[in-house]
Amino acid sequence: MRERSPRSWFFLFFFASGFYSLIYEVVWLRLAMAQFGVNTALAALFLSAFMAGLGLGSYLVGRRYGGTPGPGPASAVRYYAVAEAAVAIFGAAVPSLLSFGHFFLNGAGSSWNSSSYYFASGAWILGALIVPCLCMGAAVPLAVAALRASFPETSRGAFSALYLANVLGAAFGALASAFVFIELFGFQGTLRLATGLNAATALAIAGLSLRVERAPRRSRPPGTAVSAPAARGRQILGQLFLTGCAGMALEVIWSRVFSAYLGTFVYTFAGILSLYLAATFGGAQAYRAWAADAARRRKIPWLLIGLAGAATLLWIDPRLPLSLRSIGAGLTRLSLSVVPFCAALGFVTPMLVDEYSEGDPRRVGTAYAVNVLGAIAGPVLAGFVLLPFLRERWALLVVLSPFFILGARPSARASLLPLLAALLLAVVTRDFEDGWPRKTVRRDATATVVAVDADQYRNKRLFINGIGTTTLSPTTKVMVHLPLLLSTRPPSSGLVICFGMGTSFRSMMSWGIATTVVELVPSVPKMIGIFHKGGPELLRSPSARVVVDDGRRFLERSREFFDVIVVDPPPPEEAAGSSLLYSREFYALARRRLTPGGILQQWHMGEDPATLASVARALRQEFAYVRVFGAIEGRGFHFLASDSPIADVSASVLARRLPPKAERDLLEWGPYGDARQQLGAILSREIPLEELLRPYPSVPALDDDRPFNEYFFLRREVARG
Repeated sequence: MRERSPRSWFFLFFFASGFYSLIYEVVWLRLAMAQFGVNTALAALFLSAFMAGLGLGSYLVGRRYGGTPGPGPASAVRYYAVAEAAVAIFGAAVPSLLSFGHFFLNGAGSSWNSSSYYFASGAWILGALIVPCLCMGAAVPLAVAALRASFPETSRGAFSALYLANVLGAAFGALASAFVFIELFGFQGTLRLATGLNAATALAIAGLSLRVERAPRRSRPPGTAVSAPAARGRQILGQLFLTGCAGMALEVIWSRVFSAYLGTFVYTFAGILSLYLAATFGGAQAYRAWAADAARRRKIPWLLIGLAGAATLLWIDPRLPLSLRSIGAGLTRLSLSVVPFCAALGFVTPMLVDEYSEGDPRRVGTAYAVNVLGAIAGPVLAGFVLLPFLRERWALLVVLSPFFILGARPSARASLLPLLAALLLAVVTRDFEDGWPRKTVRRDATATVVAVDADQYRNKRLFINGIGTTTLSPTTKVMVHLPLLLSTRPPSSGLVICFGMGTSFRSMMSWGIATTVVELVPSVPKMIGIFHKGGPELLRSPSARVVVDDGRRFLERSREFFDVIVVDPPPPEEAAGSSLLYSREFYALARRRLTPGGILQQWHMGEDPATLASVARALRQEFAYVRVFGAIEGRGFHFLASDSPIADVSASVLARRLPPKAERDLLEWGPYGDARQQLGAILSREIPLEELLRPYPSVPALDDDRPFNEYFFLRREVARG
């Protein structure tokens, strides 16, 4: 068997580094969301902190260990091993640091407003991530320095080779973590696996240093340290900033426009990320083959890259002969958008770094840091500057406009053709929101919200990033009226988590009690007038309060108590992040915010019986008393949970408890014309909790570490087998 050369070990190490670094990023982000809230601002703060650490580490260490002669071969490899070991050591502390930050910030309670809490949580996340991310970034110039010292004859294109291995490892890490590890081991178990692989890699690198130390030292060939002229160097850095910024900005835009075709599952996000990375790998591999011929002239087709990005406008057009509901068709649309553009960036980025650095680790660190700086700016530009104010198609063209500017040549009319083609695509294509003649569209940093008006109340629709979230249904009224009627004392306050069309909020207001409603998307409550006449007036009532926040985070920070808490997470039940509103930890929070004898109402669609059992088991573990009722329209379940017995009262008695305004609200959409009949139909649908649990004795209670509803690939595939 042929022995692996020392040089090839570097590429294996960077593959492993990309693999476990992506796992770290995915799990740390989810842990941060559980501690500080699920919202766009939090995700942006996390990604900015993560990328800032990478860029800063690359820049600082590149400057320290660049130049000539640099460290000896064995020393350079040992520095690289130390950096990877530091990632494992300090990375293992991140979950504890995030938990402590959550405890510390929530100790201040309601004294934080939203802006100050975002700032404080972002600062804490940065502090938790900065050291391991600095070490991750430092590994790039240290690996190049090690290659340069050990194998000077091949170090000129070292970054592109390491970049290739790292991107491939990251693609596999995205798939493995989402489709296998988290479902099998949970978040903490997956982190332990990543840390173990990280530590093993550091040990292997340290072992390689002994082998390099015994090898004869080779001198660096003359002429290999020549770098690009200063003016060209500044131009290259600007272009690296552009590629990082555009790639990440388009990822944000793609995630918004393709959710209508692909849904919001964790597997969708993992697939998008893996496709992004795989296309980048393909482009980098093509560059490696192309760069083997040193005589090639490096000329970048900026116009064609811009046009490849603009082609997204064609692939999101709903008029294409591709099914709107098929995942396969959605992935086809996504692939046609992502692959050409990301492959082009995968080709261009290592080419620019190689040209700028010429194998100098110091300049590699600078170039990589500038590219990462662009990657930090991209999501902020797209998510907080462009998308809240511009339609997605125009935001996309703004992001791509620098490519057309770079490629434009006043003397060549042909250079105008790609720009004209992109503008033509923007004018003649359509997107999801164009399919509705009577609609209101609002945009904010969190989502694009489309409210569809119709003469029949059943035909009104609410879409958030293309996902239909709810309809006007008697079920959303029952979510409120049933727990209020079964309260042991006259209710005076209630909380609704998730606003939707505002039906549950309106029903709670009909009781004349103080009503708080928490909604994550700022634009959603503003749509209430489309679905309910008099809705805007209700929002202005002194008894009403709308809080734009993550529902779980609100419970963490609030010091109020409520007689009833109504939770109606947006569909689908497998949506990414939705488990944070179904978990044992969430129910423990809700229980602490209930008054004595207060009731939690948890709605669940129940499309997957195993997930339903997992939610039911979590409720049973946190509450002493749980009752379950089937929906009045036949789909879904109302869970009522309390620390006090929930009274078994007849429909006649409950009907007499209804205030007149609440009675009119309950009967507004039927299906019965009498309160006693309607309430009797609801009570007749009660289901023993054990009936939901008995068929699934091994299904665990849903908790933050094992989000059973979100990660289901293996168990469903096994069931099919």
